[in-house]
Amino acid sequence: MSQTVSSAAMGGMVFSLCIAFLLPIALMIIAKIKLKPWFLSVIVGAGTFIAFAFILESILHSVVMMLTGDLLTNNLWFRAIYGGLAAGIFEETGRLVAFKTVMKKHLTKENSIMYGIGHGGIEAILILGTACISNLSTAAMINSGNIETLYSALTEPTLSATKAGVETLIATPALTFYLGGVERISAITLHICLSYIVYRAVKDKNIKLFILAIAIHAFIDAVTVFLASVTSALVLEIVLMAMVAVIAVFVAKAYKKEPATVEEVA
Repeated sequence: MSQTVSSAAMGGMVFSLCIAFLLPIALMIIAKIKLKPWFLSVIVGAGTFIAFAFILESILHSVVMMLTGDLLTNNLWFRAIYGGLAAGIFEETGRLVAFKTVMKKHLTKENSIMYGIGHGGIEAILILGTACISNLSTAAMINSGNIETLYSALTEPTLSATKAGVETLIATPALTFYLGGVERISAITLHICLSYIVYRAVKDKNIKLFILAIAIHAFIDAVTVFLASVTSALVLEIVLMAMVAVIAVFVAKAYKKEPATVEEVA
């Protein structure tokens, strides 16, 4: 194959791969040292995301796809609003359930942060991390000239789909791969903030805070879907980072005002 994946693009894949795996790990270590939370909070966060987003929400998507057909894929406004609401309702409900059940005896602000790291971290690993590994593997085959060997082992329609994927990978600008990692930084930050908001909703028995968490999640996801279709990836990430930064400032202030409730639990 005459075309190859540029070294800059490969660098972007490696950068995003590091963000996907190393950022959650670094945050867990820092949180463990600084906050001394119940460490299993991070496992609860990861497990809740898998259960409510990867399983339950995916089932809903399959049903909606069957019922709406082309409306979901062809109507940008419907796709943005539906996608935002689905993510907001399922993921924030997952947090609510987790805080009211598994974490009921460990309901502290420190544990809510650790939970958020687990929630956002596993999402980064499953969505971005696996994609980066796949892209790097394919790029290595392309650049080494071994992609034709892969083609020879495939049959239609898998062969056509694979060739289309390879062409897309080669044509994708290097910046896009770097922005994948940047997007996950914003996403993990948002998940930590939302986890704290839902924690306060449970602790203070304030349903309005739970609704606020759903609204924030739905709005940001909807804006992301909409902007992804009408503007560049760079502009999208700048807008996303700005929105998350504003939310993070308010959450940080609320967090600092609340007295520390550190659990000395391994």
